[in-house]
Amino acid sequence: MSVNQQAHAGPPYGQPQPGYPGYPPPGYGAQQMPGMPPSQYGAYNGPVTGYQQMGPPQGYFPSLGFPSKGSPVSFDSDTSFAPDFIGSLRAPAASGALPPTSGTLVPPGQPTCSQFGQGDVRNGIPAHTASMQRPSSSQQYMLGPALAPVSQPTTFQYASPPTSTQQLTNHMAGMQIGGASTSAPLPAGLGYGPLTSVPPASGNFSATGSGQYASYSSQGPLPLNLPHGLPPTSLSQGLPMAQPVVSGPPSALHLSSQAPGFVPPPVSAAAGVSNYPSAAGASKPPAMQGALPGQATTGLLTSQPNHATSPPPPPMAGPPPGPPMTSLQGPLPPTHPSQPGYPLQQNGSFGQSRGSQPNYNPAYSGPASYGSQPGAPPPPKRLDPDSIPSPHLNELPPQQKPRHRIDPDAIPSPIQVIEDDKNNRGSEPFVTGVRGQVPPLVTTNFLVKDQGNASPRYIRCTSYNIPCTSDMAKQSQVPLAAVIKPLATLPSEEAPPYLVDHGESGPIRCNRCKAYMCPFMQFIEGGRRFQCCFCSCVTEVPSHYFQHLDHTGRRVDYYDRPELSLGSYEFLATVDYCKNNKFPNPPAFIFMIDVSYNAVRSGLVRLICEELKTLLDYLPREGNLEESAIRVGFVTYNKVLHFYNVKSSLAQPQMMVVSDVADMFVPLLDGFLVNVNESRAVFTSLLDQIPEMFADTRETETVFGPVIQAGMEALKAAECAGKLFIFHTSLPIAEAPGKLKNRDDKKLNNTDKEKTLFQPQTSFYSNLAKECVAQGCCVDLFLFPNQYLDVATLGVVPYQTGGSVYKYAYFQGESDQERFLNDLRRDVQKEVGFDAVMRVRTSTGIRATDFFGAFYMSNTTDVELAGLDCDKTITVEFKHDDKLSEDNGALLQCAVLYTSCAGQRRLRIHNLSLNCCTQLADLYRNCETDTLINFLAKFAYRGLLNNPVKTVRDTLVNQCAQILACYRKNCASPSSAGQLILPECMKLLPVYLNCVLKSDVLQPGSEVTTDDRAYIRQLVTTMDVAETNVFFYPRLLPLTRVDVNSDSLPTAIRNSEERLSKGDLYLLENGLNVFLWVGVNVQQGLIQSLFGVSSFSQISSSMCALPVLDNPFSKKVRSIIDMFQTQRSRYMKLMIVKQEDKLDLLFKHFLVEDKSLNGGASYVDFLCHMHKEIRQLLS
Repeated sequence: MSVNQQAHAGPPYGQPQPGYPGYPPPGYGAQQMPGMPPSQYGAYNGPVTGYQQMGPPQGYFPSLGFPSKGSPVSFDSDTSFAPDFIGSLRAPAASGALPPTSGTLVPPGQPTCSQFGQGDVRNGIPAHTASMQRPSSSQQYMLGPALAPVSQPTTFQYASPPTSTQQLTNHMAGMQIGGASTSAPLPAGLGYGPLTSVPPASGNFSATGSGQYASYSSQGPLPLNLPHGLPPTSLSQGLPMAQPVVSGPPSALHLSSQAPGFVPPPVSAAAGVSNYPSAAGASKPPAMQGALPGQATTGLLTSQPNHATSPPPPPMAGPPPGPPMTSLQGPLPPTHPSQPGYPLQQNGSFGQSRGSQPNYNPAYSGPASYGSQPGAPPPPKRLDPDSIPSPHLNELPPQQKPRHRIDPDAIPSPIQVIEDDKNNRGSEPFVTGVRGQVPPLVTTNFLVKDQGNASPRYIRCTSYNIPCTSDMAKQSQVPLAAVIKPLATLPSEEAPPYLVDHGESGPIRCNRCKAYMCPFMQFIEGGRRFQCCFCSCVTEVPSHYFQHLDHTGRRVDYYDRPELSLGSYEFLATVDYCKNNKFPNPPAFIFMIDVSYNAVRSGLVRLICEELKTLLDYLPREGNLEESAIRVGFVTYNKVLHFYNVKSSLAQPQMMVVSDVADMFVPLLDGFLVNVNESRAVFTSLLDQIPEMFADTRETETVFGPVIQAGMEALKAAECAGKLFIFHTSLPIAEAPGKLKNRDDKKLNNTDKEKTLFQPQTSFYSNLAKECVAQGCCVDLFLFPNQYLDVATLGVVPYQTGGSVYKYAYFQGESDQERFLNDLRRDVQKEVGFDAVMRVRTSTGIRATDFFGAFYMSNTTDVELAGLDCDKTITVEFKHDDKLSEDNGALLQCAVLYTSCAGQRRLRIHNLSLNCCTQLADLYRNCETDTLINFLAKFAYRGLLNNPVKTVRDTLVNQCAQILACYRKNCASPSSAGQLILPECMKLLPVYLNCVLKSDVLQPGSEVTTDDRAYIRQLVTTMDVAETNVFFYPRLLPLTRVDVNSDSLPTAIRNSEERLSKGDLYLLENGLNVFLWVGVNVQQGLIQSLFGVSSFSQISSSMCALPVLDNPFSKKVRSIIDMFQTQRSRYMKLMIVKQEDKLDLLFKHFLVEDKSLNGGASYVDFLCHMHKEIRQLLS
């Protein structure tokens, strides 16, 4: 029966509506439901006030550095000079703290800064955190040379660095950071034509361009200018050039040039004492006064004057600079008396307001004109960066012109964006009552209050404001997609979807498009009819469902009915929604164990049998049922299959062998699938006997296809849906249907035939998958390979039936048992639906055109899943088929028809309303980069099946360059081509995209196997946004900054070797593994507390769990690892990595901002490459 079944009229409404046991059904709004405790939320009173916008990025505390991988990239027209460095940027303390008063002392013996990263390179001044409001995300983020008043851009020219302190001082005073023309030609790169010549990226892959990243040493600098985009004040226009221009609260980067050999600013080592207190709110100690910027005073920081500081700011009256905000949370940004606010900085730093400097006029102290005041002119989109106008650089003698390497602290920081979002949006519940709201990031911990739109835990979109026309969508190249997780697990504080029972008549639906009743349906004619919000068809309201309307046109029972007031809810399906018009039987689980030589010898068979004895007590069960309705069965196999009769009336289990694997049948019906409690004694006896029965086996060959066929036939005979748990160890080379050969060939990498490695080697499994889906037979596959296994082929059936693949290469009991058993327990216990069909309906103007995930499709609209669990996502791409209107917006409704684990047929409905726009700026203001990357990764990984890897990579780079070029061309105000201007919402697109391009699937190192790549390719295709976020950009925590008395985690640090300190411990997780990295200089006390040994050399790299020690540090670190485990859908194996040990190279593979050994670009290099691509598109 399809999801489109016509609803039948039936008896009047009035059946009780069961909620989930243990959760009282939520009260809706102000009306209390009968017998329920009052709701903690009041009635929905229209749109809530806007959420606090994200603050400018917080400061960052880099630790003592390591040599960076590869020498630093210099952006220079003449490589004969040593590059200078852009100094790190310092932040003011959070409100309440005094800003620093002058330079910083360098401890004696501190090494000077070598431009080639030898030894311990320091990371610049530690920036301080400050909680600030996020500027409106409409404002762009710029990376490129800063501009003076826009009418007079100047250009950098390059020559030798200043030769004396005095020259340097003079040069600093006259430095104007301007436009981007460089004196060197750009290196040849990907030659993309104009914007119109590139086909839409979501179509086929186009093989343009070289895809290689040129070394940037020959290129002119990419000067950086990253304004946060707060509205400028109107002061900067027309001021004389010699005066410092105060352009509102700008947030550009200061390019501080250090001459080679200058002493770098000290860095707070994590384990040591920082020069400044790191806590926001602590005042910084005064430092030496009186040194001129650029003057070589011993022990003083000598650098550009942006390191000099101003007196502490008095509190500022009036609103902070920036767009008007409906509600202010947290402290106001610290401000300077003569300037409207600090220059807010990107990536996570705040530039100091400068005190008076030699050769500079005092700061302009005229009135500030804030955008929030009435009558102020509308602010321009982009503002002048924090430039200090001065005589043009061209007037300086050639030897005084500096040269730069891009400072990693000067480019957008993922950590900063994540921390800002946590601070700004983690404290308030996310109320879903307003159309087109962008939710908090997946990395932010927040509660959701459903008021008519589905929670972001169920649906996340690439953009919450979609273009009104297809032309506009094509122009922007931003894919319109939703990542849907229909059965997502909610935190305990949020009520699960309410179950609605309309009796025999079933759910109320639109007559024409069959959409289900939802909050967006419009009741008319006094409530007697309703107009569909998807297709505008008018449908009669059944008499039993009729209700009067109030003065606003809303039904008076609005709050009593989940389908009228909530974004997500469930309907109990009627028999019309069931196969063959029969209610389904409860599902079954069949455990199928490989008992070939490898499986027995490794101890795997014994381990599985022991675990199943207890695990079967924890099968999923419906709400208040005392025991699970799921029945279980057991099969073992090698070259033949063994079925077991475990009927409760038997004294001992009976084995039946089927050796004719070419024509598979099930030799018994009665006694194969049994109730756990009734047959416990019999199957416990069986699980004891299996390891002994096969202990002396010499059979090394296995079959695989017939195993799945047997499970499917057993379910068919029992007339139920269910899941097969298959534990398999080797390539199935025995004579049988689905026999495979070893086709692994690393020589195919980087050739046109590489795509064949990702395709199944036979069509047998695709056909088998189709039969499994028809029967509702889902397959979960646990693989334990010691060599090539052909995951690309074996994974076809799990993939197309909505199942999972788990892989444990070179399985060893001691080190891998914990991970395998935890995965198995979670897989058996998690919430799962069977025999599912999903359809996504949209309002007129857009339609679902493409689907990504683990499922089968027999037509263009219905996603069929033999099994659908709480971890699986389906990604849907939408295309325009008509114009949309700004007034009506766009609507999505995802309906999933499935059988619950108790055999109940249900419909789960999720609704979401989006805004529509006619201005590209509105589109770019409401994008979600994490969801965009999730979609692009899945799109690319699917493209590998039919395209060479190089083509897939080029297409990704090209599409993102087009997205950013369109923004630059249409949304950013005119500025020099040398500036890289990024939308605020997408400023992390380049760093995350680079992580996708460097992933093992798209750019494998020599140690990555073909099976690994096929496994990851399938795994990523079903990941949700939170999982792809941490998978592509792992979380890296410095453990010596852990507060053992607090529940909070230390702030993560960026994924780069420069950020690691030899004296620190770090925890890195990516959703599949968790690494504990130990520096060679870690204090002995910490080693003793954590590992229970007295020195670094005694730590064993083969440990797979930390010893349980009774001290606060050990408890805290173990609790953090446990917390990571609970947040991920798979158990992560702990690996202890000692610095400079053999695992250190593997660990460095996850430091994704660095250059990778297999040729992946560093973040800085890739950002420059993207900039070049964008410039080519614009020219």
